Amino acid sequence: MVCSRYEYSQTLMGTTVSLTLLEPNEAIAHTVFQIIKMLEDKLTVNRLFSEVMLINLAAGKHPVTVSQPIFSLIEQAQKVSLYFNSCFNFAIGPLVKLWKIGFQGYQVPSAELIKQQLLLIDPKNVELDTNTHSVFLKKTGMEIDLGAIAKGYIADIVKLVLLENQVYQGIINLGGNVLTLGECLTEQSGYWNIGLRKPFSISDELSGVIKVKNKSVVTSGIYERFFMQKNKLYHHIFNPKTGYPLDNELESVTIISDSSLEGDIYSTVFYGWGIEKSKAYLRKNQNLSAIFLLKNKTIALINPDNFSFQKTDTQYTIKID
Repeated sequence: MVCSRYEYSQTLMGTTVSLTLLEPNEAIAHTVFQIIKMLEDKLTVNRLFSEVMLINLAAGKHPVTVSQPIFSLIEQAQKVSLYFNSCFNFAIGPLVKLWKIGFQGYQVPSAELIKQQLLLIDPKNVELDTNTHSVFLKKTGMEIDLGAIAKGYIADIVKLVLLENQVYQGIINLGGNVLTLGECLTEQSGYWNIGLRKPFSISDELSGVIKVKNKSVVTSGIYERFFMQKNKLYHHIFNPKTGYPLDNELESVTIISDSSLEGDIYSTVFYGWGIEKSKAYLRKNQNLSAIFLLKNKTIALINPDNFSFQKTDTQYTIKID
Protein backbone atom coordinates (compact mmCIF):
# COMPACT_ATOMS: atom_id res chain seq x y z
CA MET A 1 0.00 0.00 0.00
CA VAL A 2 1.60 3.26 -1.12
CA CYS A 3 0.52 6.46 0.56
CA SER A 4 2.35 9.61 1.55
CA ARG A 5 2.89 10.99 5.02
CA TYR A 6 3.16 14.67 5.82
CA GLU A 7 5.02 15.72 8.95
CA TYR A 8 4.89 19.12 10.61
CA SER A 9 7.10 19.98 13.58
CA GLN A 10 7.99 22.79 15.96
CA THR A 11 10.08 23.15 19.09
CA LEU A 12 7.65 23.49 21.99
CA MET A 13 7.64 22.39 25.65
CA GLY A 14 11.41 21.96 25.50
CA THR A 15 11.21 19.22 22.87
CA THR A 16 10.40 18.61 19.22
CA VAL A 17 6.65 18.33 18.78
CA SER A 18 5.47 16.70 15.57
CA LEU A 19 2.18 16.05 13.82
CA THR A 20 2.06 13.36 11.13
CA LEU A 21 -0.89 13.37 8.73
CA LEU A 22 -1.78 11.26 5.70
CA GLU A 23 -2.93 14.29 3.71
CA PRO A 24 -1.30 17.73 3.62
CA ASN A 25 -3.04 20.23 5.88
CA GLU A 26 -1.01 23.31 6.78
CA ALA A 27 -4.03 24.99 8.36
CA ILE A 28 -4.76 22.24 10.87
CA ALA A 29 -1.04 21.91 11.69
CA HIS A 30 -0.91 25.63 12.43
CA THR A 31 -4.00 25.34 14.64
CA VAL A 32 -2.50 22.38 16.53
CA PHE A 33 0.76 24.17 17.27
CA GLN A 34 -1.07 27.31 18.37
CA ILE A 35 -3.16 25.28 20.82
CA ILE A 36 -0.09 23.50 22.19
CA LYS A 37 1.69 26.84 22.71
CA MET A 38 -1.37 28.33 24.41
CA LEU A 39 -1.66 25.38 26.80
CA GLU A 40 2.08 25.37 27.46
CA ASP A 41 1.86 29.05 28.40
CA LYS A 42 -0.82 28.20 30.96
CA LEU A 43 0.84 25.12 32.45
CA THR A 44 4.57 25.77 32.46
CA VAL A 45 6.60 26.53 35.60
CA ASN A 46 9.45 27.92 33.51
CA ARG A 47 7.74 31.27 32.81
CA LEU A 48 6.79 33.89 35.32
CA PHE A 49 3.16 34.51 34.41
CA SER A 50 1.64 31.14 33.57
CA GLU A 51 -1.48 30.17 35.50
CA VAL A 52 0.51 27.58 37.42
CA MET A 53 3.30 30.02 38.29
CA LEU A 54 0.78 32.57 39.58
CA ILE A 55 -0.38 29.88 42.01
CA ASN A 56 3.20 29.18 43.08
CA LEU A 57 4.06 32.84 43.54
CA ALA A 58 1.08 33.21 45.90
CA ALA A 59 2.10 30.22 48.07
CA GLY A 60 1.39 30.90 51.74
CA LYS A 61 -0.32 34.21 50.87
CA HIS A 62 -3.67 33.80 49.13
CA PRO A 63 -5.69 31.58 46.76
CA VAL A 64 -5.44 32.11 43.01
CA THR A 65 -8.38 31.64 40.66
CA VAL A 66 -7.54 29.78 37.44
CA SER A 67 -9.46 28.79 34.32
CA GLN A 68 -11.81 25.83 34.60
CA PRO A 69 -9.73 23.42 32.44
CA ILE A 70 -6.56 24.13 34.42
CA PHE A 71 -8.44 23.75 37.71
CA SER A 72 -9.81 20.37 36.57
CA LEU A 73 -6.31 19.19 35.66
CA ILE A 74 -4.94 20.33 39.03
CA GLU A 75 -7.84 18.60 40.77
CA GLN A 76 -7.03 15.35 38.96
CA ALA A 77 -3.33 15.70 39.71
CA GLN A 78 -4.05 16.07 43.42
CA LYS A 79 -6.37 13.09 43.40
CA VAL A 80 -3.72 10.88 41.80
CA SER A 81 -1.01 12.23 44.13
CA LEU A 82 -3.09 11.31 47.19
CA TYR A 83 -4.57 8.04 45.95
CA PHE A 84 -1.48 6.24 44.75
CA ASN A 85 1.40 5.54 47.12
CA SER A 86 4.03 6.14 44.46
CA CYS A 87 6.39 8.78 43.11
CA PHE A 88 3.57 10.71 41.43
CA ASN A 89 3.33 13.98 43.36
CA PHE A 90 2.23 17.20 41.72
CA ALA A 91 3.56 19.21 44.68
CA ILE A 92 7.11 18.01 43.97
CA GLY A 93 8.20 21.42 42.60
CA PRO A 94 10.57 22.42 45.46
CA LEU A 95 12.55 19.19 45.05
CA VAL A 96 12.74 19.54 41.27
CA LYS A 97 14.12 23.06 41.60
CA LEU A 98 16.58 22.00 44.29
CA TRP A 99 18.17 19.22 42.21
CA LYS A 100 17.88 21.01 38.80
CA ILE A 101 18.20 17.70 36.95
CA GLY A 102 18.00 18.40 33.23
CA PHE A 103 18.87 22.08 33.73
CA GLN A 104 22.00 24.12 34.28
CA GLY A 105 23.34 23.97 37.82
CA TYR A 106 22.27 20.38 38.55
CA GLN A 107 23.71 19.05 41.79
CA VAL A 108 23.39 16.58 44.63
CA PRO A 109 21.97 18.80 47.38
CA SER A 110 22.92 18.49 51.01
CA ALA A 111 20.84 16.18 53.19
CA GLU A 112 19.75 19.21 55.22
CA LEU A 113 18.41 21.06 52.16
CA ILE A 114 16.52 17.96 51.02
CA LYS A 115 15.01 17.58 54.48
CA GLN A 116 13.79 21.19 54.35
CA GLN A 117 12.17 20.74 50.93
CA LEU A 118 10.38 17.58 52.03
CA LEU A 119 8.33 19.78 54.35
CA LEU A 120 6.96 21.61 51.28
CA ILE A 121 5.81 18.76 49.03
CA ASP A 122 2.74 17.34 50.78
CA PRO A 123 -0.16 17.39 48.26
CA LYS A 124 -2.57 17.60 51.20
CA ASN A 125 -1.39 21.18 51.69
CA VAL A 126 -2.91 22.23 48.36
CA GLU A 127 -6.39 23.61 49.01
CA LEU A 128 -8.87 23.56 46.11
CA ASP A 129 -12.17 25.44 45.97
CA THR A 130 -14.48 23.97 43.33
CA ASN A 131 -16.89 26.92 43.56
CA THR A 132 -14.35 29.61 42.68
CA HIS A 133 -11.83 27.42 40.81
CA SER A 134 -9.15 28.72 43.15
CA VAL A 135 -5.97 27.01 44.31
CA PHE A 136 -4.13 27.81 47.55
CA LEU A 137 -0.73 26.47 48.57
CA LYS A 138 -0.80 26.64 52.34
CA LYS A 139 2.94 26.96 52.95
CA THR A 140 5.31 29.61 51.66
CA GLY A 141 7.81 27.99 49.32
CA MET A 142 5.43 25.33 48.00
CA GLU A 143 5.26 24.85 44.22
CA ILE A 144 3.05 22.61 42.15
CA ASP A 145 4.47 21.14 38.95
CA LEU A 146 2.19 19.60 36.32
CA GLY A 147 5.08 18.41 34.17
CA ALA A 148 4.23 14.76 34.85
CA ILE A 149 0.82 15.08 33.16
CA ALA A 150 0.95 18.20 30.98
CA LYS A 151 2.01 16.43 27.78
CA GLY A 152 -0.68 13.78 28.14
CA TYR A 153 -3.36 16.39 28.78
CA ILE A 154 -2.24 18.45 25.78
CA ALA A 155 -2.04 15.40 23.48
CA ASP A 156 -5.63 14.45 24.33
CA ILE A 157 -6.80 18.02 23.62
CA VAL A 158 -5.02 17.97 20.25
CA LYS A 159 -6.71 14.67 19.37
CA LEU A 160 -10.13 16.22 20.03
CA VAL A 161 -9.26 19.21 17.85
CA LEU A 162 -8.17 16.94 14.99
CA LEU A 163 -11.35 14.87 15.20
CA GLU A 164 -13.48 18.03 15.27
CA ASN A 165 -11.74 19.04 12.03
CA GLN A 166 -12.44 15.67 10.36
CA VAL A 167 -8.86 14.42 10.68
CA TYR A 168 -9.20 10.74 11.60
CA GLN A 169 -5.71 9.31 10.95
CA GLY A 170 -2.41 10.63 12.21
CA ILE A 171 0.19 10.73 14.96
CA ILE A 172 0.74 13.36 17.65
CA ASN A 173 4.26 13.12 19.11
CA LEU A 174 5.06 15.33 22.09
CA GLY A 175 8.44 13.80 22.82
CA GLY A 176 7.77 10.64 24.87
CA ASN A 177 4.00 10.95 24.50
CA VAL A 178 2.78 9.45 21.23
CA LEU A 179 -0.93 9.39 20.45
CA THR A 180 -2.19 7.64 17.33
CA LEU A 181 -5.49 8.39 15.60
CA GLY A 182 -7.33 5.58 13.88
CA GLU A 183 -5.52 3.12 11.63
CA CYS A 184 -2.39 3.72 9.61
CA LEU A 185 -3.47 3.67 5.96
CA THR A 186 0.14 3.53 4.78
CA GLU A 187 0.53 0.03 6.26
CA GLN A 188 -1.45 -2.94 4.99
CA SER A 189 -1.91 -4.17 8.57
CA GLY A 190 -3.29 -0.80 9.67
CA TYR A 191 -0.90 -0.59 12.63
CA TRP A 192 1.20 2.44 13.47
CA ASN A 193 4.83 1.62 14.30
CA ILE A 194 6.06 3.39 17.46
CA GLY A 195 9.72 3.06 18.42
CA LEU A 196 10.61 2.03 21.97
CA ARG A 197 13.92 3.70 22.72
CA LYS A 198 16.77 1.66 24.16
CA PRO A 199 17.65 3.20 27.56
CA PHE A 200 20.87 5.25 27.57
CA SER A 201 21.49 4.66 23.85
CA ILE A 202 23.50 7.57 22.46
CA SER A 203 22.37 6.94 18.89
CA ASP A 204 18.60 6.64 19.51
CA GLU A 205 18.83 2.86 19.11
CA LEU A 206 15.53 1.05 19.68
CA SER A 207 14.75 -1.76 22.08
CA GLY A 208 11.69 -2.54 20.06
CA VAL A 209 8.80 -1.44 17.89
CA ILE A 210 5.27 -1.17 19.28
CA LYS A 211 2.42 -1.67 16.79
CA VAL A 212 -0.85 0.01 17.76
CA LYS A 213 -4.11 1.37 16.35
CA ASN A 214 -5.87 4.37 17.88
CA LYS A 215 -3.88 4.13 21.13
CA SER A 216 -1.59 6.27 23.27
CA VAL A 217 1.98 5.15 23.95
CA VAL A 218 3.75 6.93 26.83
CA THR A 219 7.18 6.08 28.23
CA SER A 220 8.79 7.27 31.46
CA GLY A 221 12.42 6.35 31.98
CA ILE A 222 15.44 7.19 34.07
CA TYR A 223 17.49 7.87 30.91
CA GLU A 224 15.46 10.94 29.92
CA ARG A 225 17.06 13.43 32.33
CA PHE A 226 19.97 12.43 34.54
CA PHE A 227 23.54 13.19 35.54
CA MET A 228 26.45 11.15 36.87
CA GLN A 229 28.48 11.95 39.97
CA LYS A 230 31.11 9.68 41.50
CA ASN A 231 29.90 6.83 39.27
CA LYS A 232 26.37 7.12 40.58
CA LEU A 233 23.40 7.99 38.37
CA TYR A 234 20.89 10.59 39.55
CA HIS A 235 17.68 10.80 37.49
CA HIS A 236 14.57 13.02 37.52
CA ILE A 237 11.99 10.61 39.00
CA PHE A 238 11.99 11.36 42.72
CA ASN A 239 10.87 9.42 45.75
CA PRO A 240 8.69 11.94 47.63
CA LYS A 241 9.42 10.18 50.92
CA THR A 242 13.22 10.47 50.75
CA GLY A 243 13.78 13.41 48.41
CA TYR A 244 16.24 11.39 46.33
CA PRO A 245 15.80 9.79 42.89
CA LEU A 246 13.92 6.51 43.18
CA ASP A 247 16.09 3.41 43.04
CA ASN A 248 14.47 0.19 41.85
CA GLU A 249 14.82 -2.51 39.19
CA LEU A 250 13.36 -0.46 36.31
CA GLU A 251 14.88 1.57 33.51
CA SER A 252 11.60 2.51 31.85
CA VAL A 253 7.85 1.96 31.92
CA THR A 254 5.71 2.24 28.79
CA ILE A 255 1.93 2.45 29.05
CA ILE A 256 -0.43 1.70 26.18
CA SER A 257 -3.85 3.18 26.86
CA ASP A 258 -6.79 4.96 25.26
CA SER A 259 -5.77 8.41 26.50
CA SER A 260 -2.36 10.04 26.77
CA LEU A 261 -3.23 11.49 30.19
CA GLU A 262 -3.70 7.93 31.49
CA GLY A 263 -0.32 7.05 30.04
CA ASP A 264 1.35 9.95 31.85
CA ILE A 265 -0.24 9.03 35.16
CA TYR A 266 0.38 5.31 35.11
CA SER A 267 3.89 5.39 33.66
CA THR A 268 4.93 7.46 36.70
CA VAL A 269 2.81 5.53 39.20
CA PHE A 270 4.09 2.14 38.01
CA TYR A 271 7.70 3.30 37.99
CA GLY A 272 7.24 4.26 41.63
CA TRP A 273 5.56 0.98 42.52
CA GLY A 274 8.00 -1.32 40.77
CA ILE A 275 7.05 -4.33 38.73
CA GLU A 276 5.31 -6.65 41.21
CA LYS A 277 2.83 -4.16 42.64
CA SER A 278 2.16 -2.82 39.14
CA LYS A 279 1.39 -6.33 37.89
CA ALA A 280 -1.29 -6.78 40.53
CA TYR A 281 -2.97 -3.50 39.55
CA LEU A 282 -2.77 -4.17 35.82
CA ARG A 283 -4.36 -7.60 36.13
CA LYS A 284 -7.43 -5.89 37.58
CA ASN A 285 -7.39 -3.16 34.91
CA GLN A 286 -7.36 -4.83 31.51
CA ASN A 287 -7.83 -1.53 29.69
CA LEU A 288 -4.14 -0.78 30.33
CA SER A 289 -1.11 -2.57 28.92
CA ALA A 290 2.47 -2.05 30.07
CA ILE A 291 6.00 -2.77 28.95
CA PHE A 292 8.74 -2.72 31.59
CA LEU A 293 12.42 -2.54 30.62
CA LEU A 294 14.53 -3.72 33.54
CA LYS A 295 18.09 -2.84 34.55
CA ASN A 296 19.08 -6.47 34.03
CA LYS A 297 18.23 -5.92 30.32
CA THR A 298 15.10 -8.11 30.37
CA ILE A 299 11.59 -7.08 29.35
CA ALA A 300 8.26 -7.71 31.07
CA LEU A 301 4.88 -7.42 29.33
CA ILE A 302 1.78 -7.03 31.48
CA ASN A 303 -1.71 -7.94 30.27
CA PRO A 304 -0.15 -10.27 27.68
CA ASP A 305 -3.54 -11.32 26.28
CA ASN A 306 -3.42 -8.04 24.38
CA PHE A 307 0.10 -8.62 23.03
CA SER A 308 1.63 -10.32 20.02
CA PHE A 309 5.36 -10.57 20.76
CA GLN A 310 8.37 -11.39 18.60
CA LYS A 311 12.08 -11.11 19.36
CA THR A 312 15.10 -10.94 17.08
CA ASP A 313 18.76 -10.66 18.04
CA THR A 314 18.53 -6.88 18.13
CA GLN A 315 14.91 -5.88 18.71
CA TYR A 316 11.44 -6.68 19.98
CA THR A 317 8.26 -6.34 17.95
CA ILE A 318 5.18 -5.89 20.12
CA LYS A 319 1.72 -5.70 18.57
CA ILE A 320 -1.14 -4.55 20.75
CA ASP A 321 -4.77 -5.15 19.80
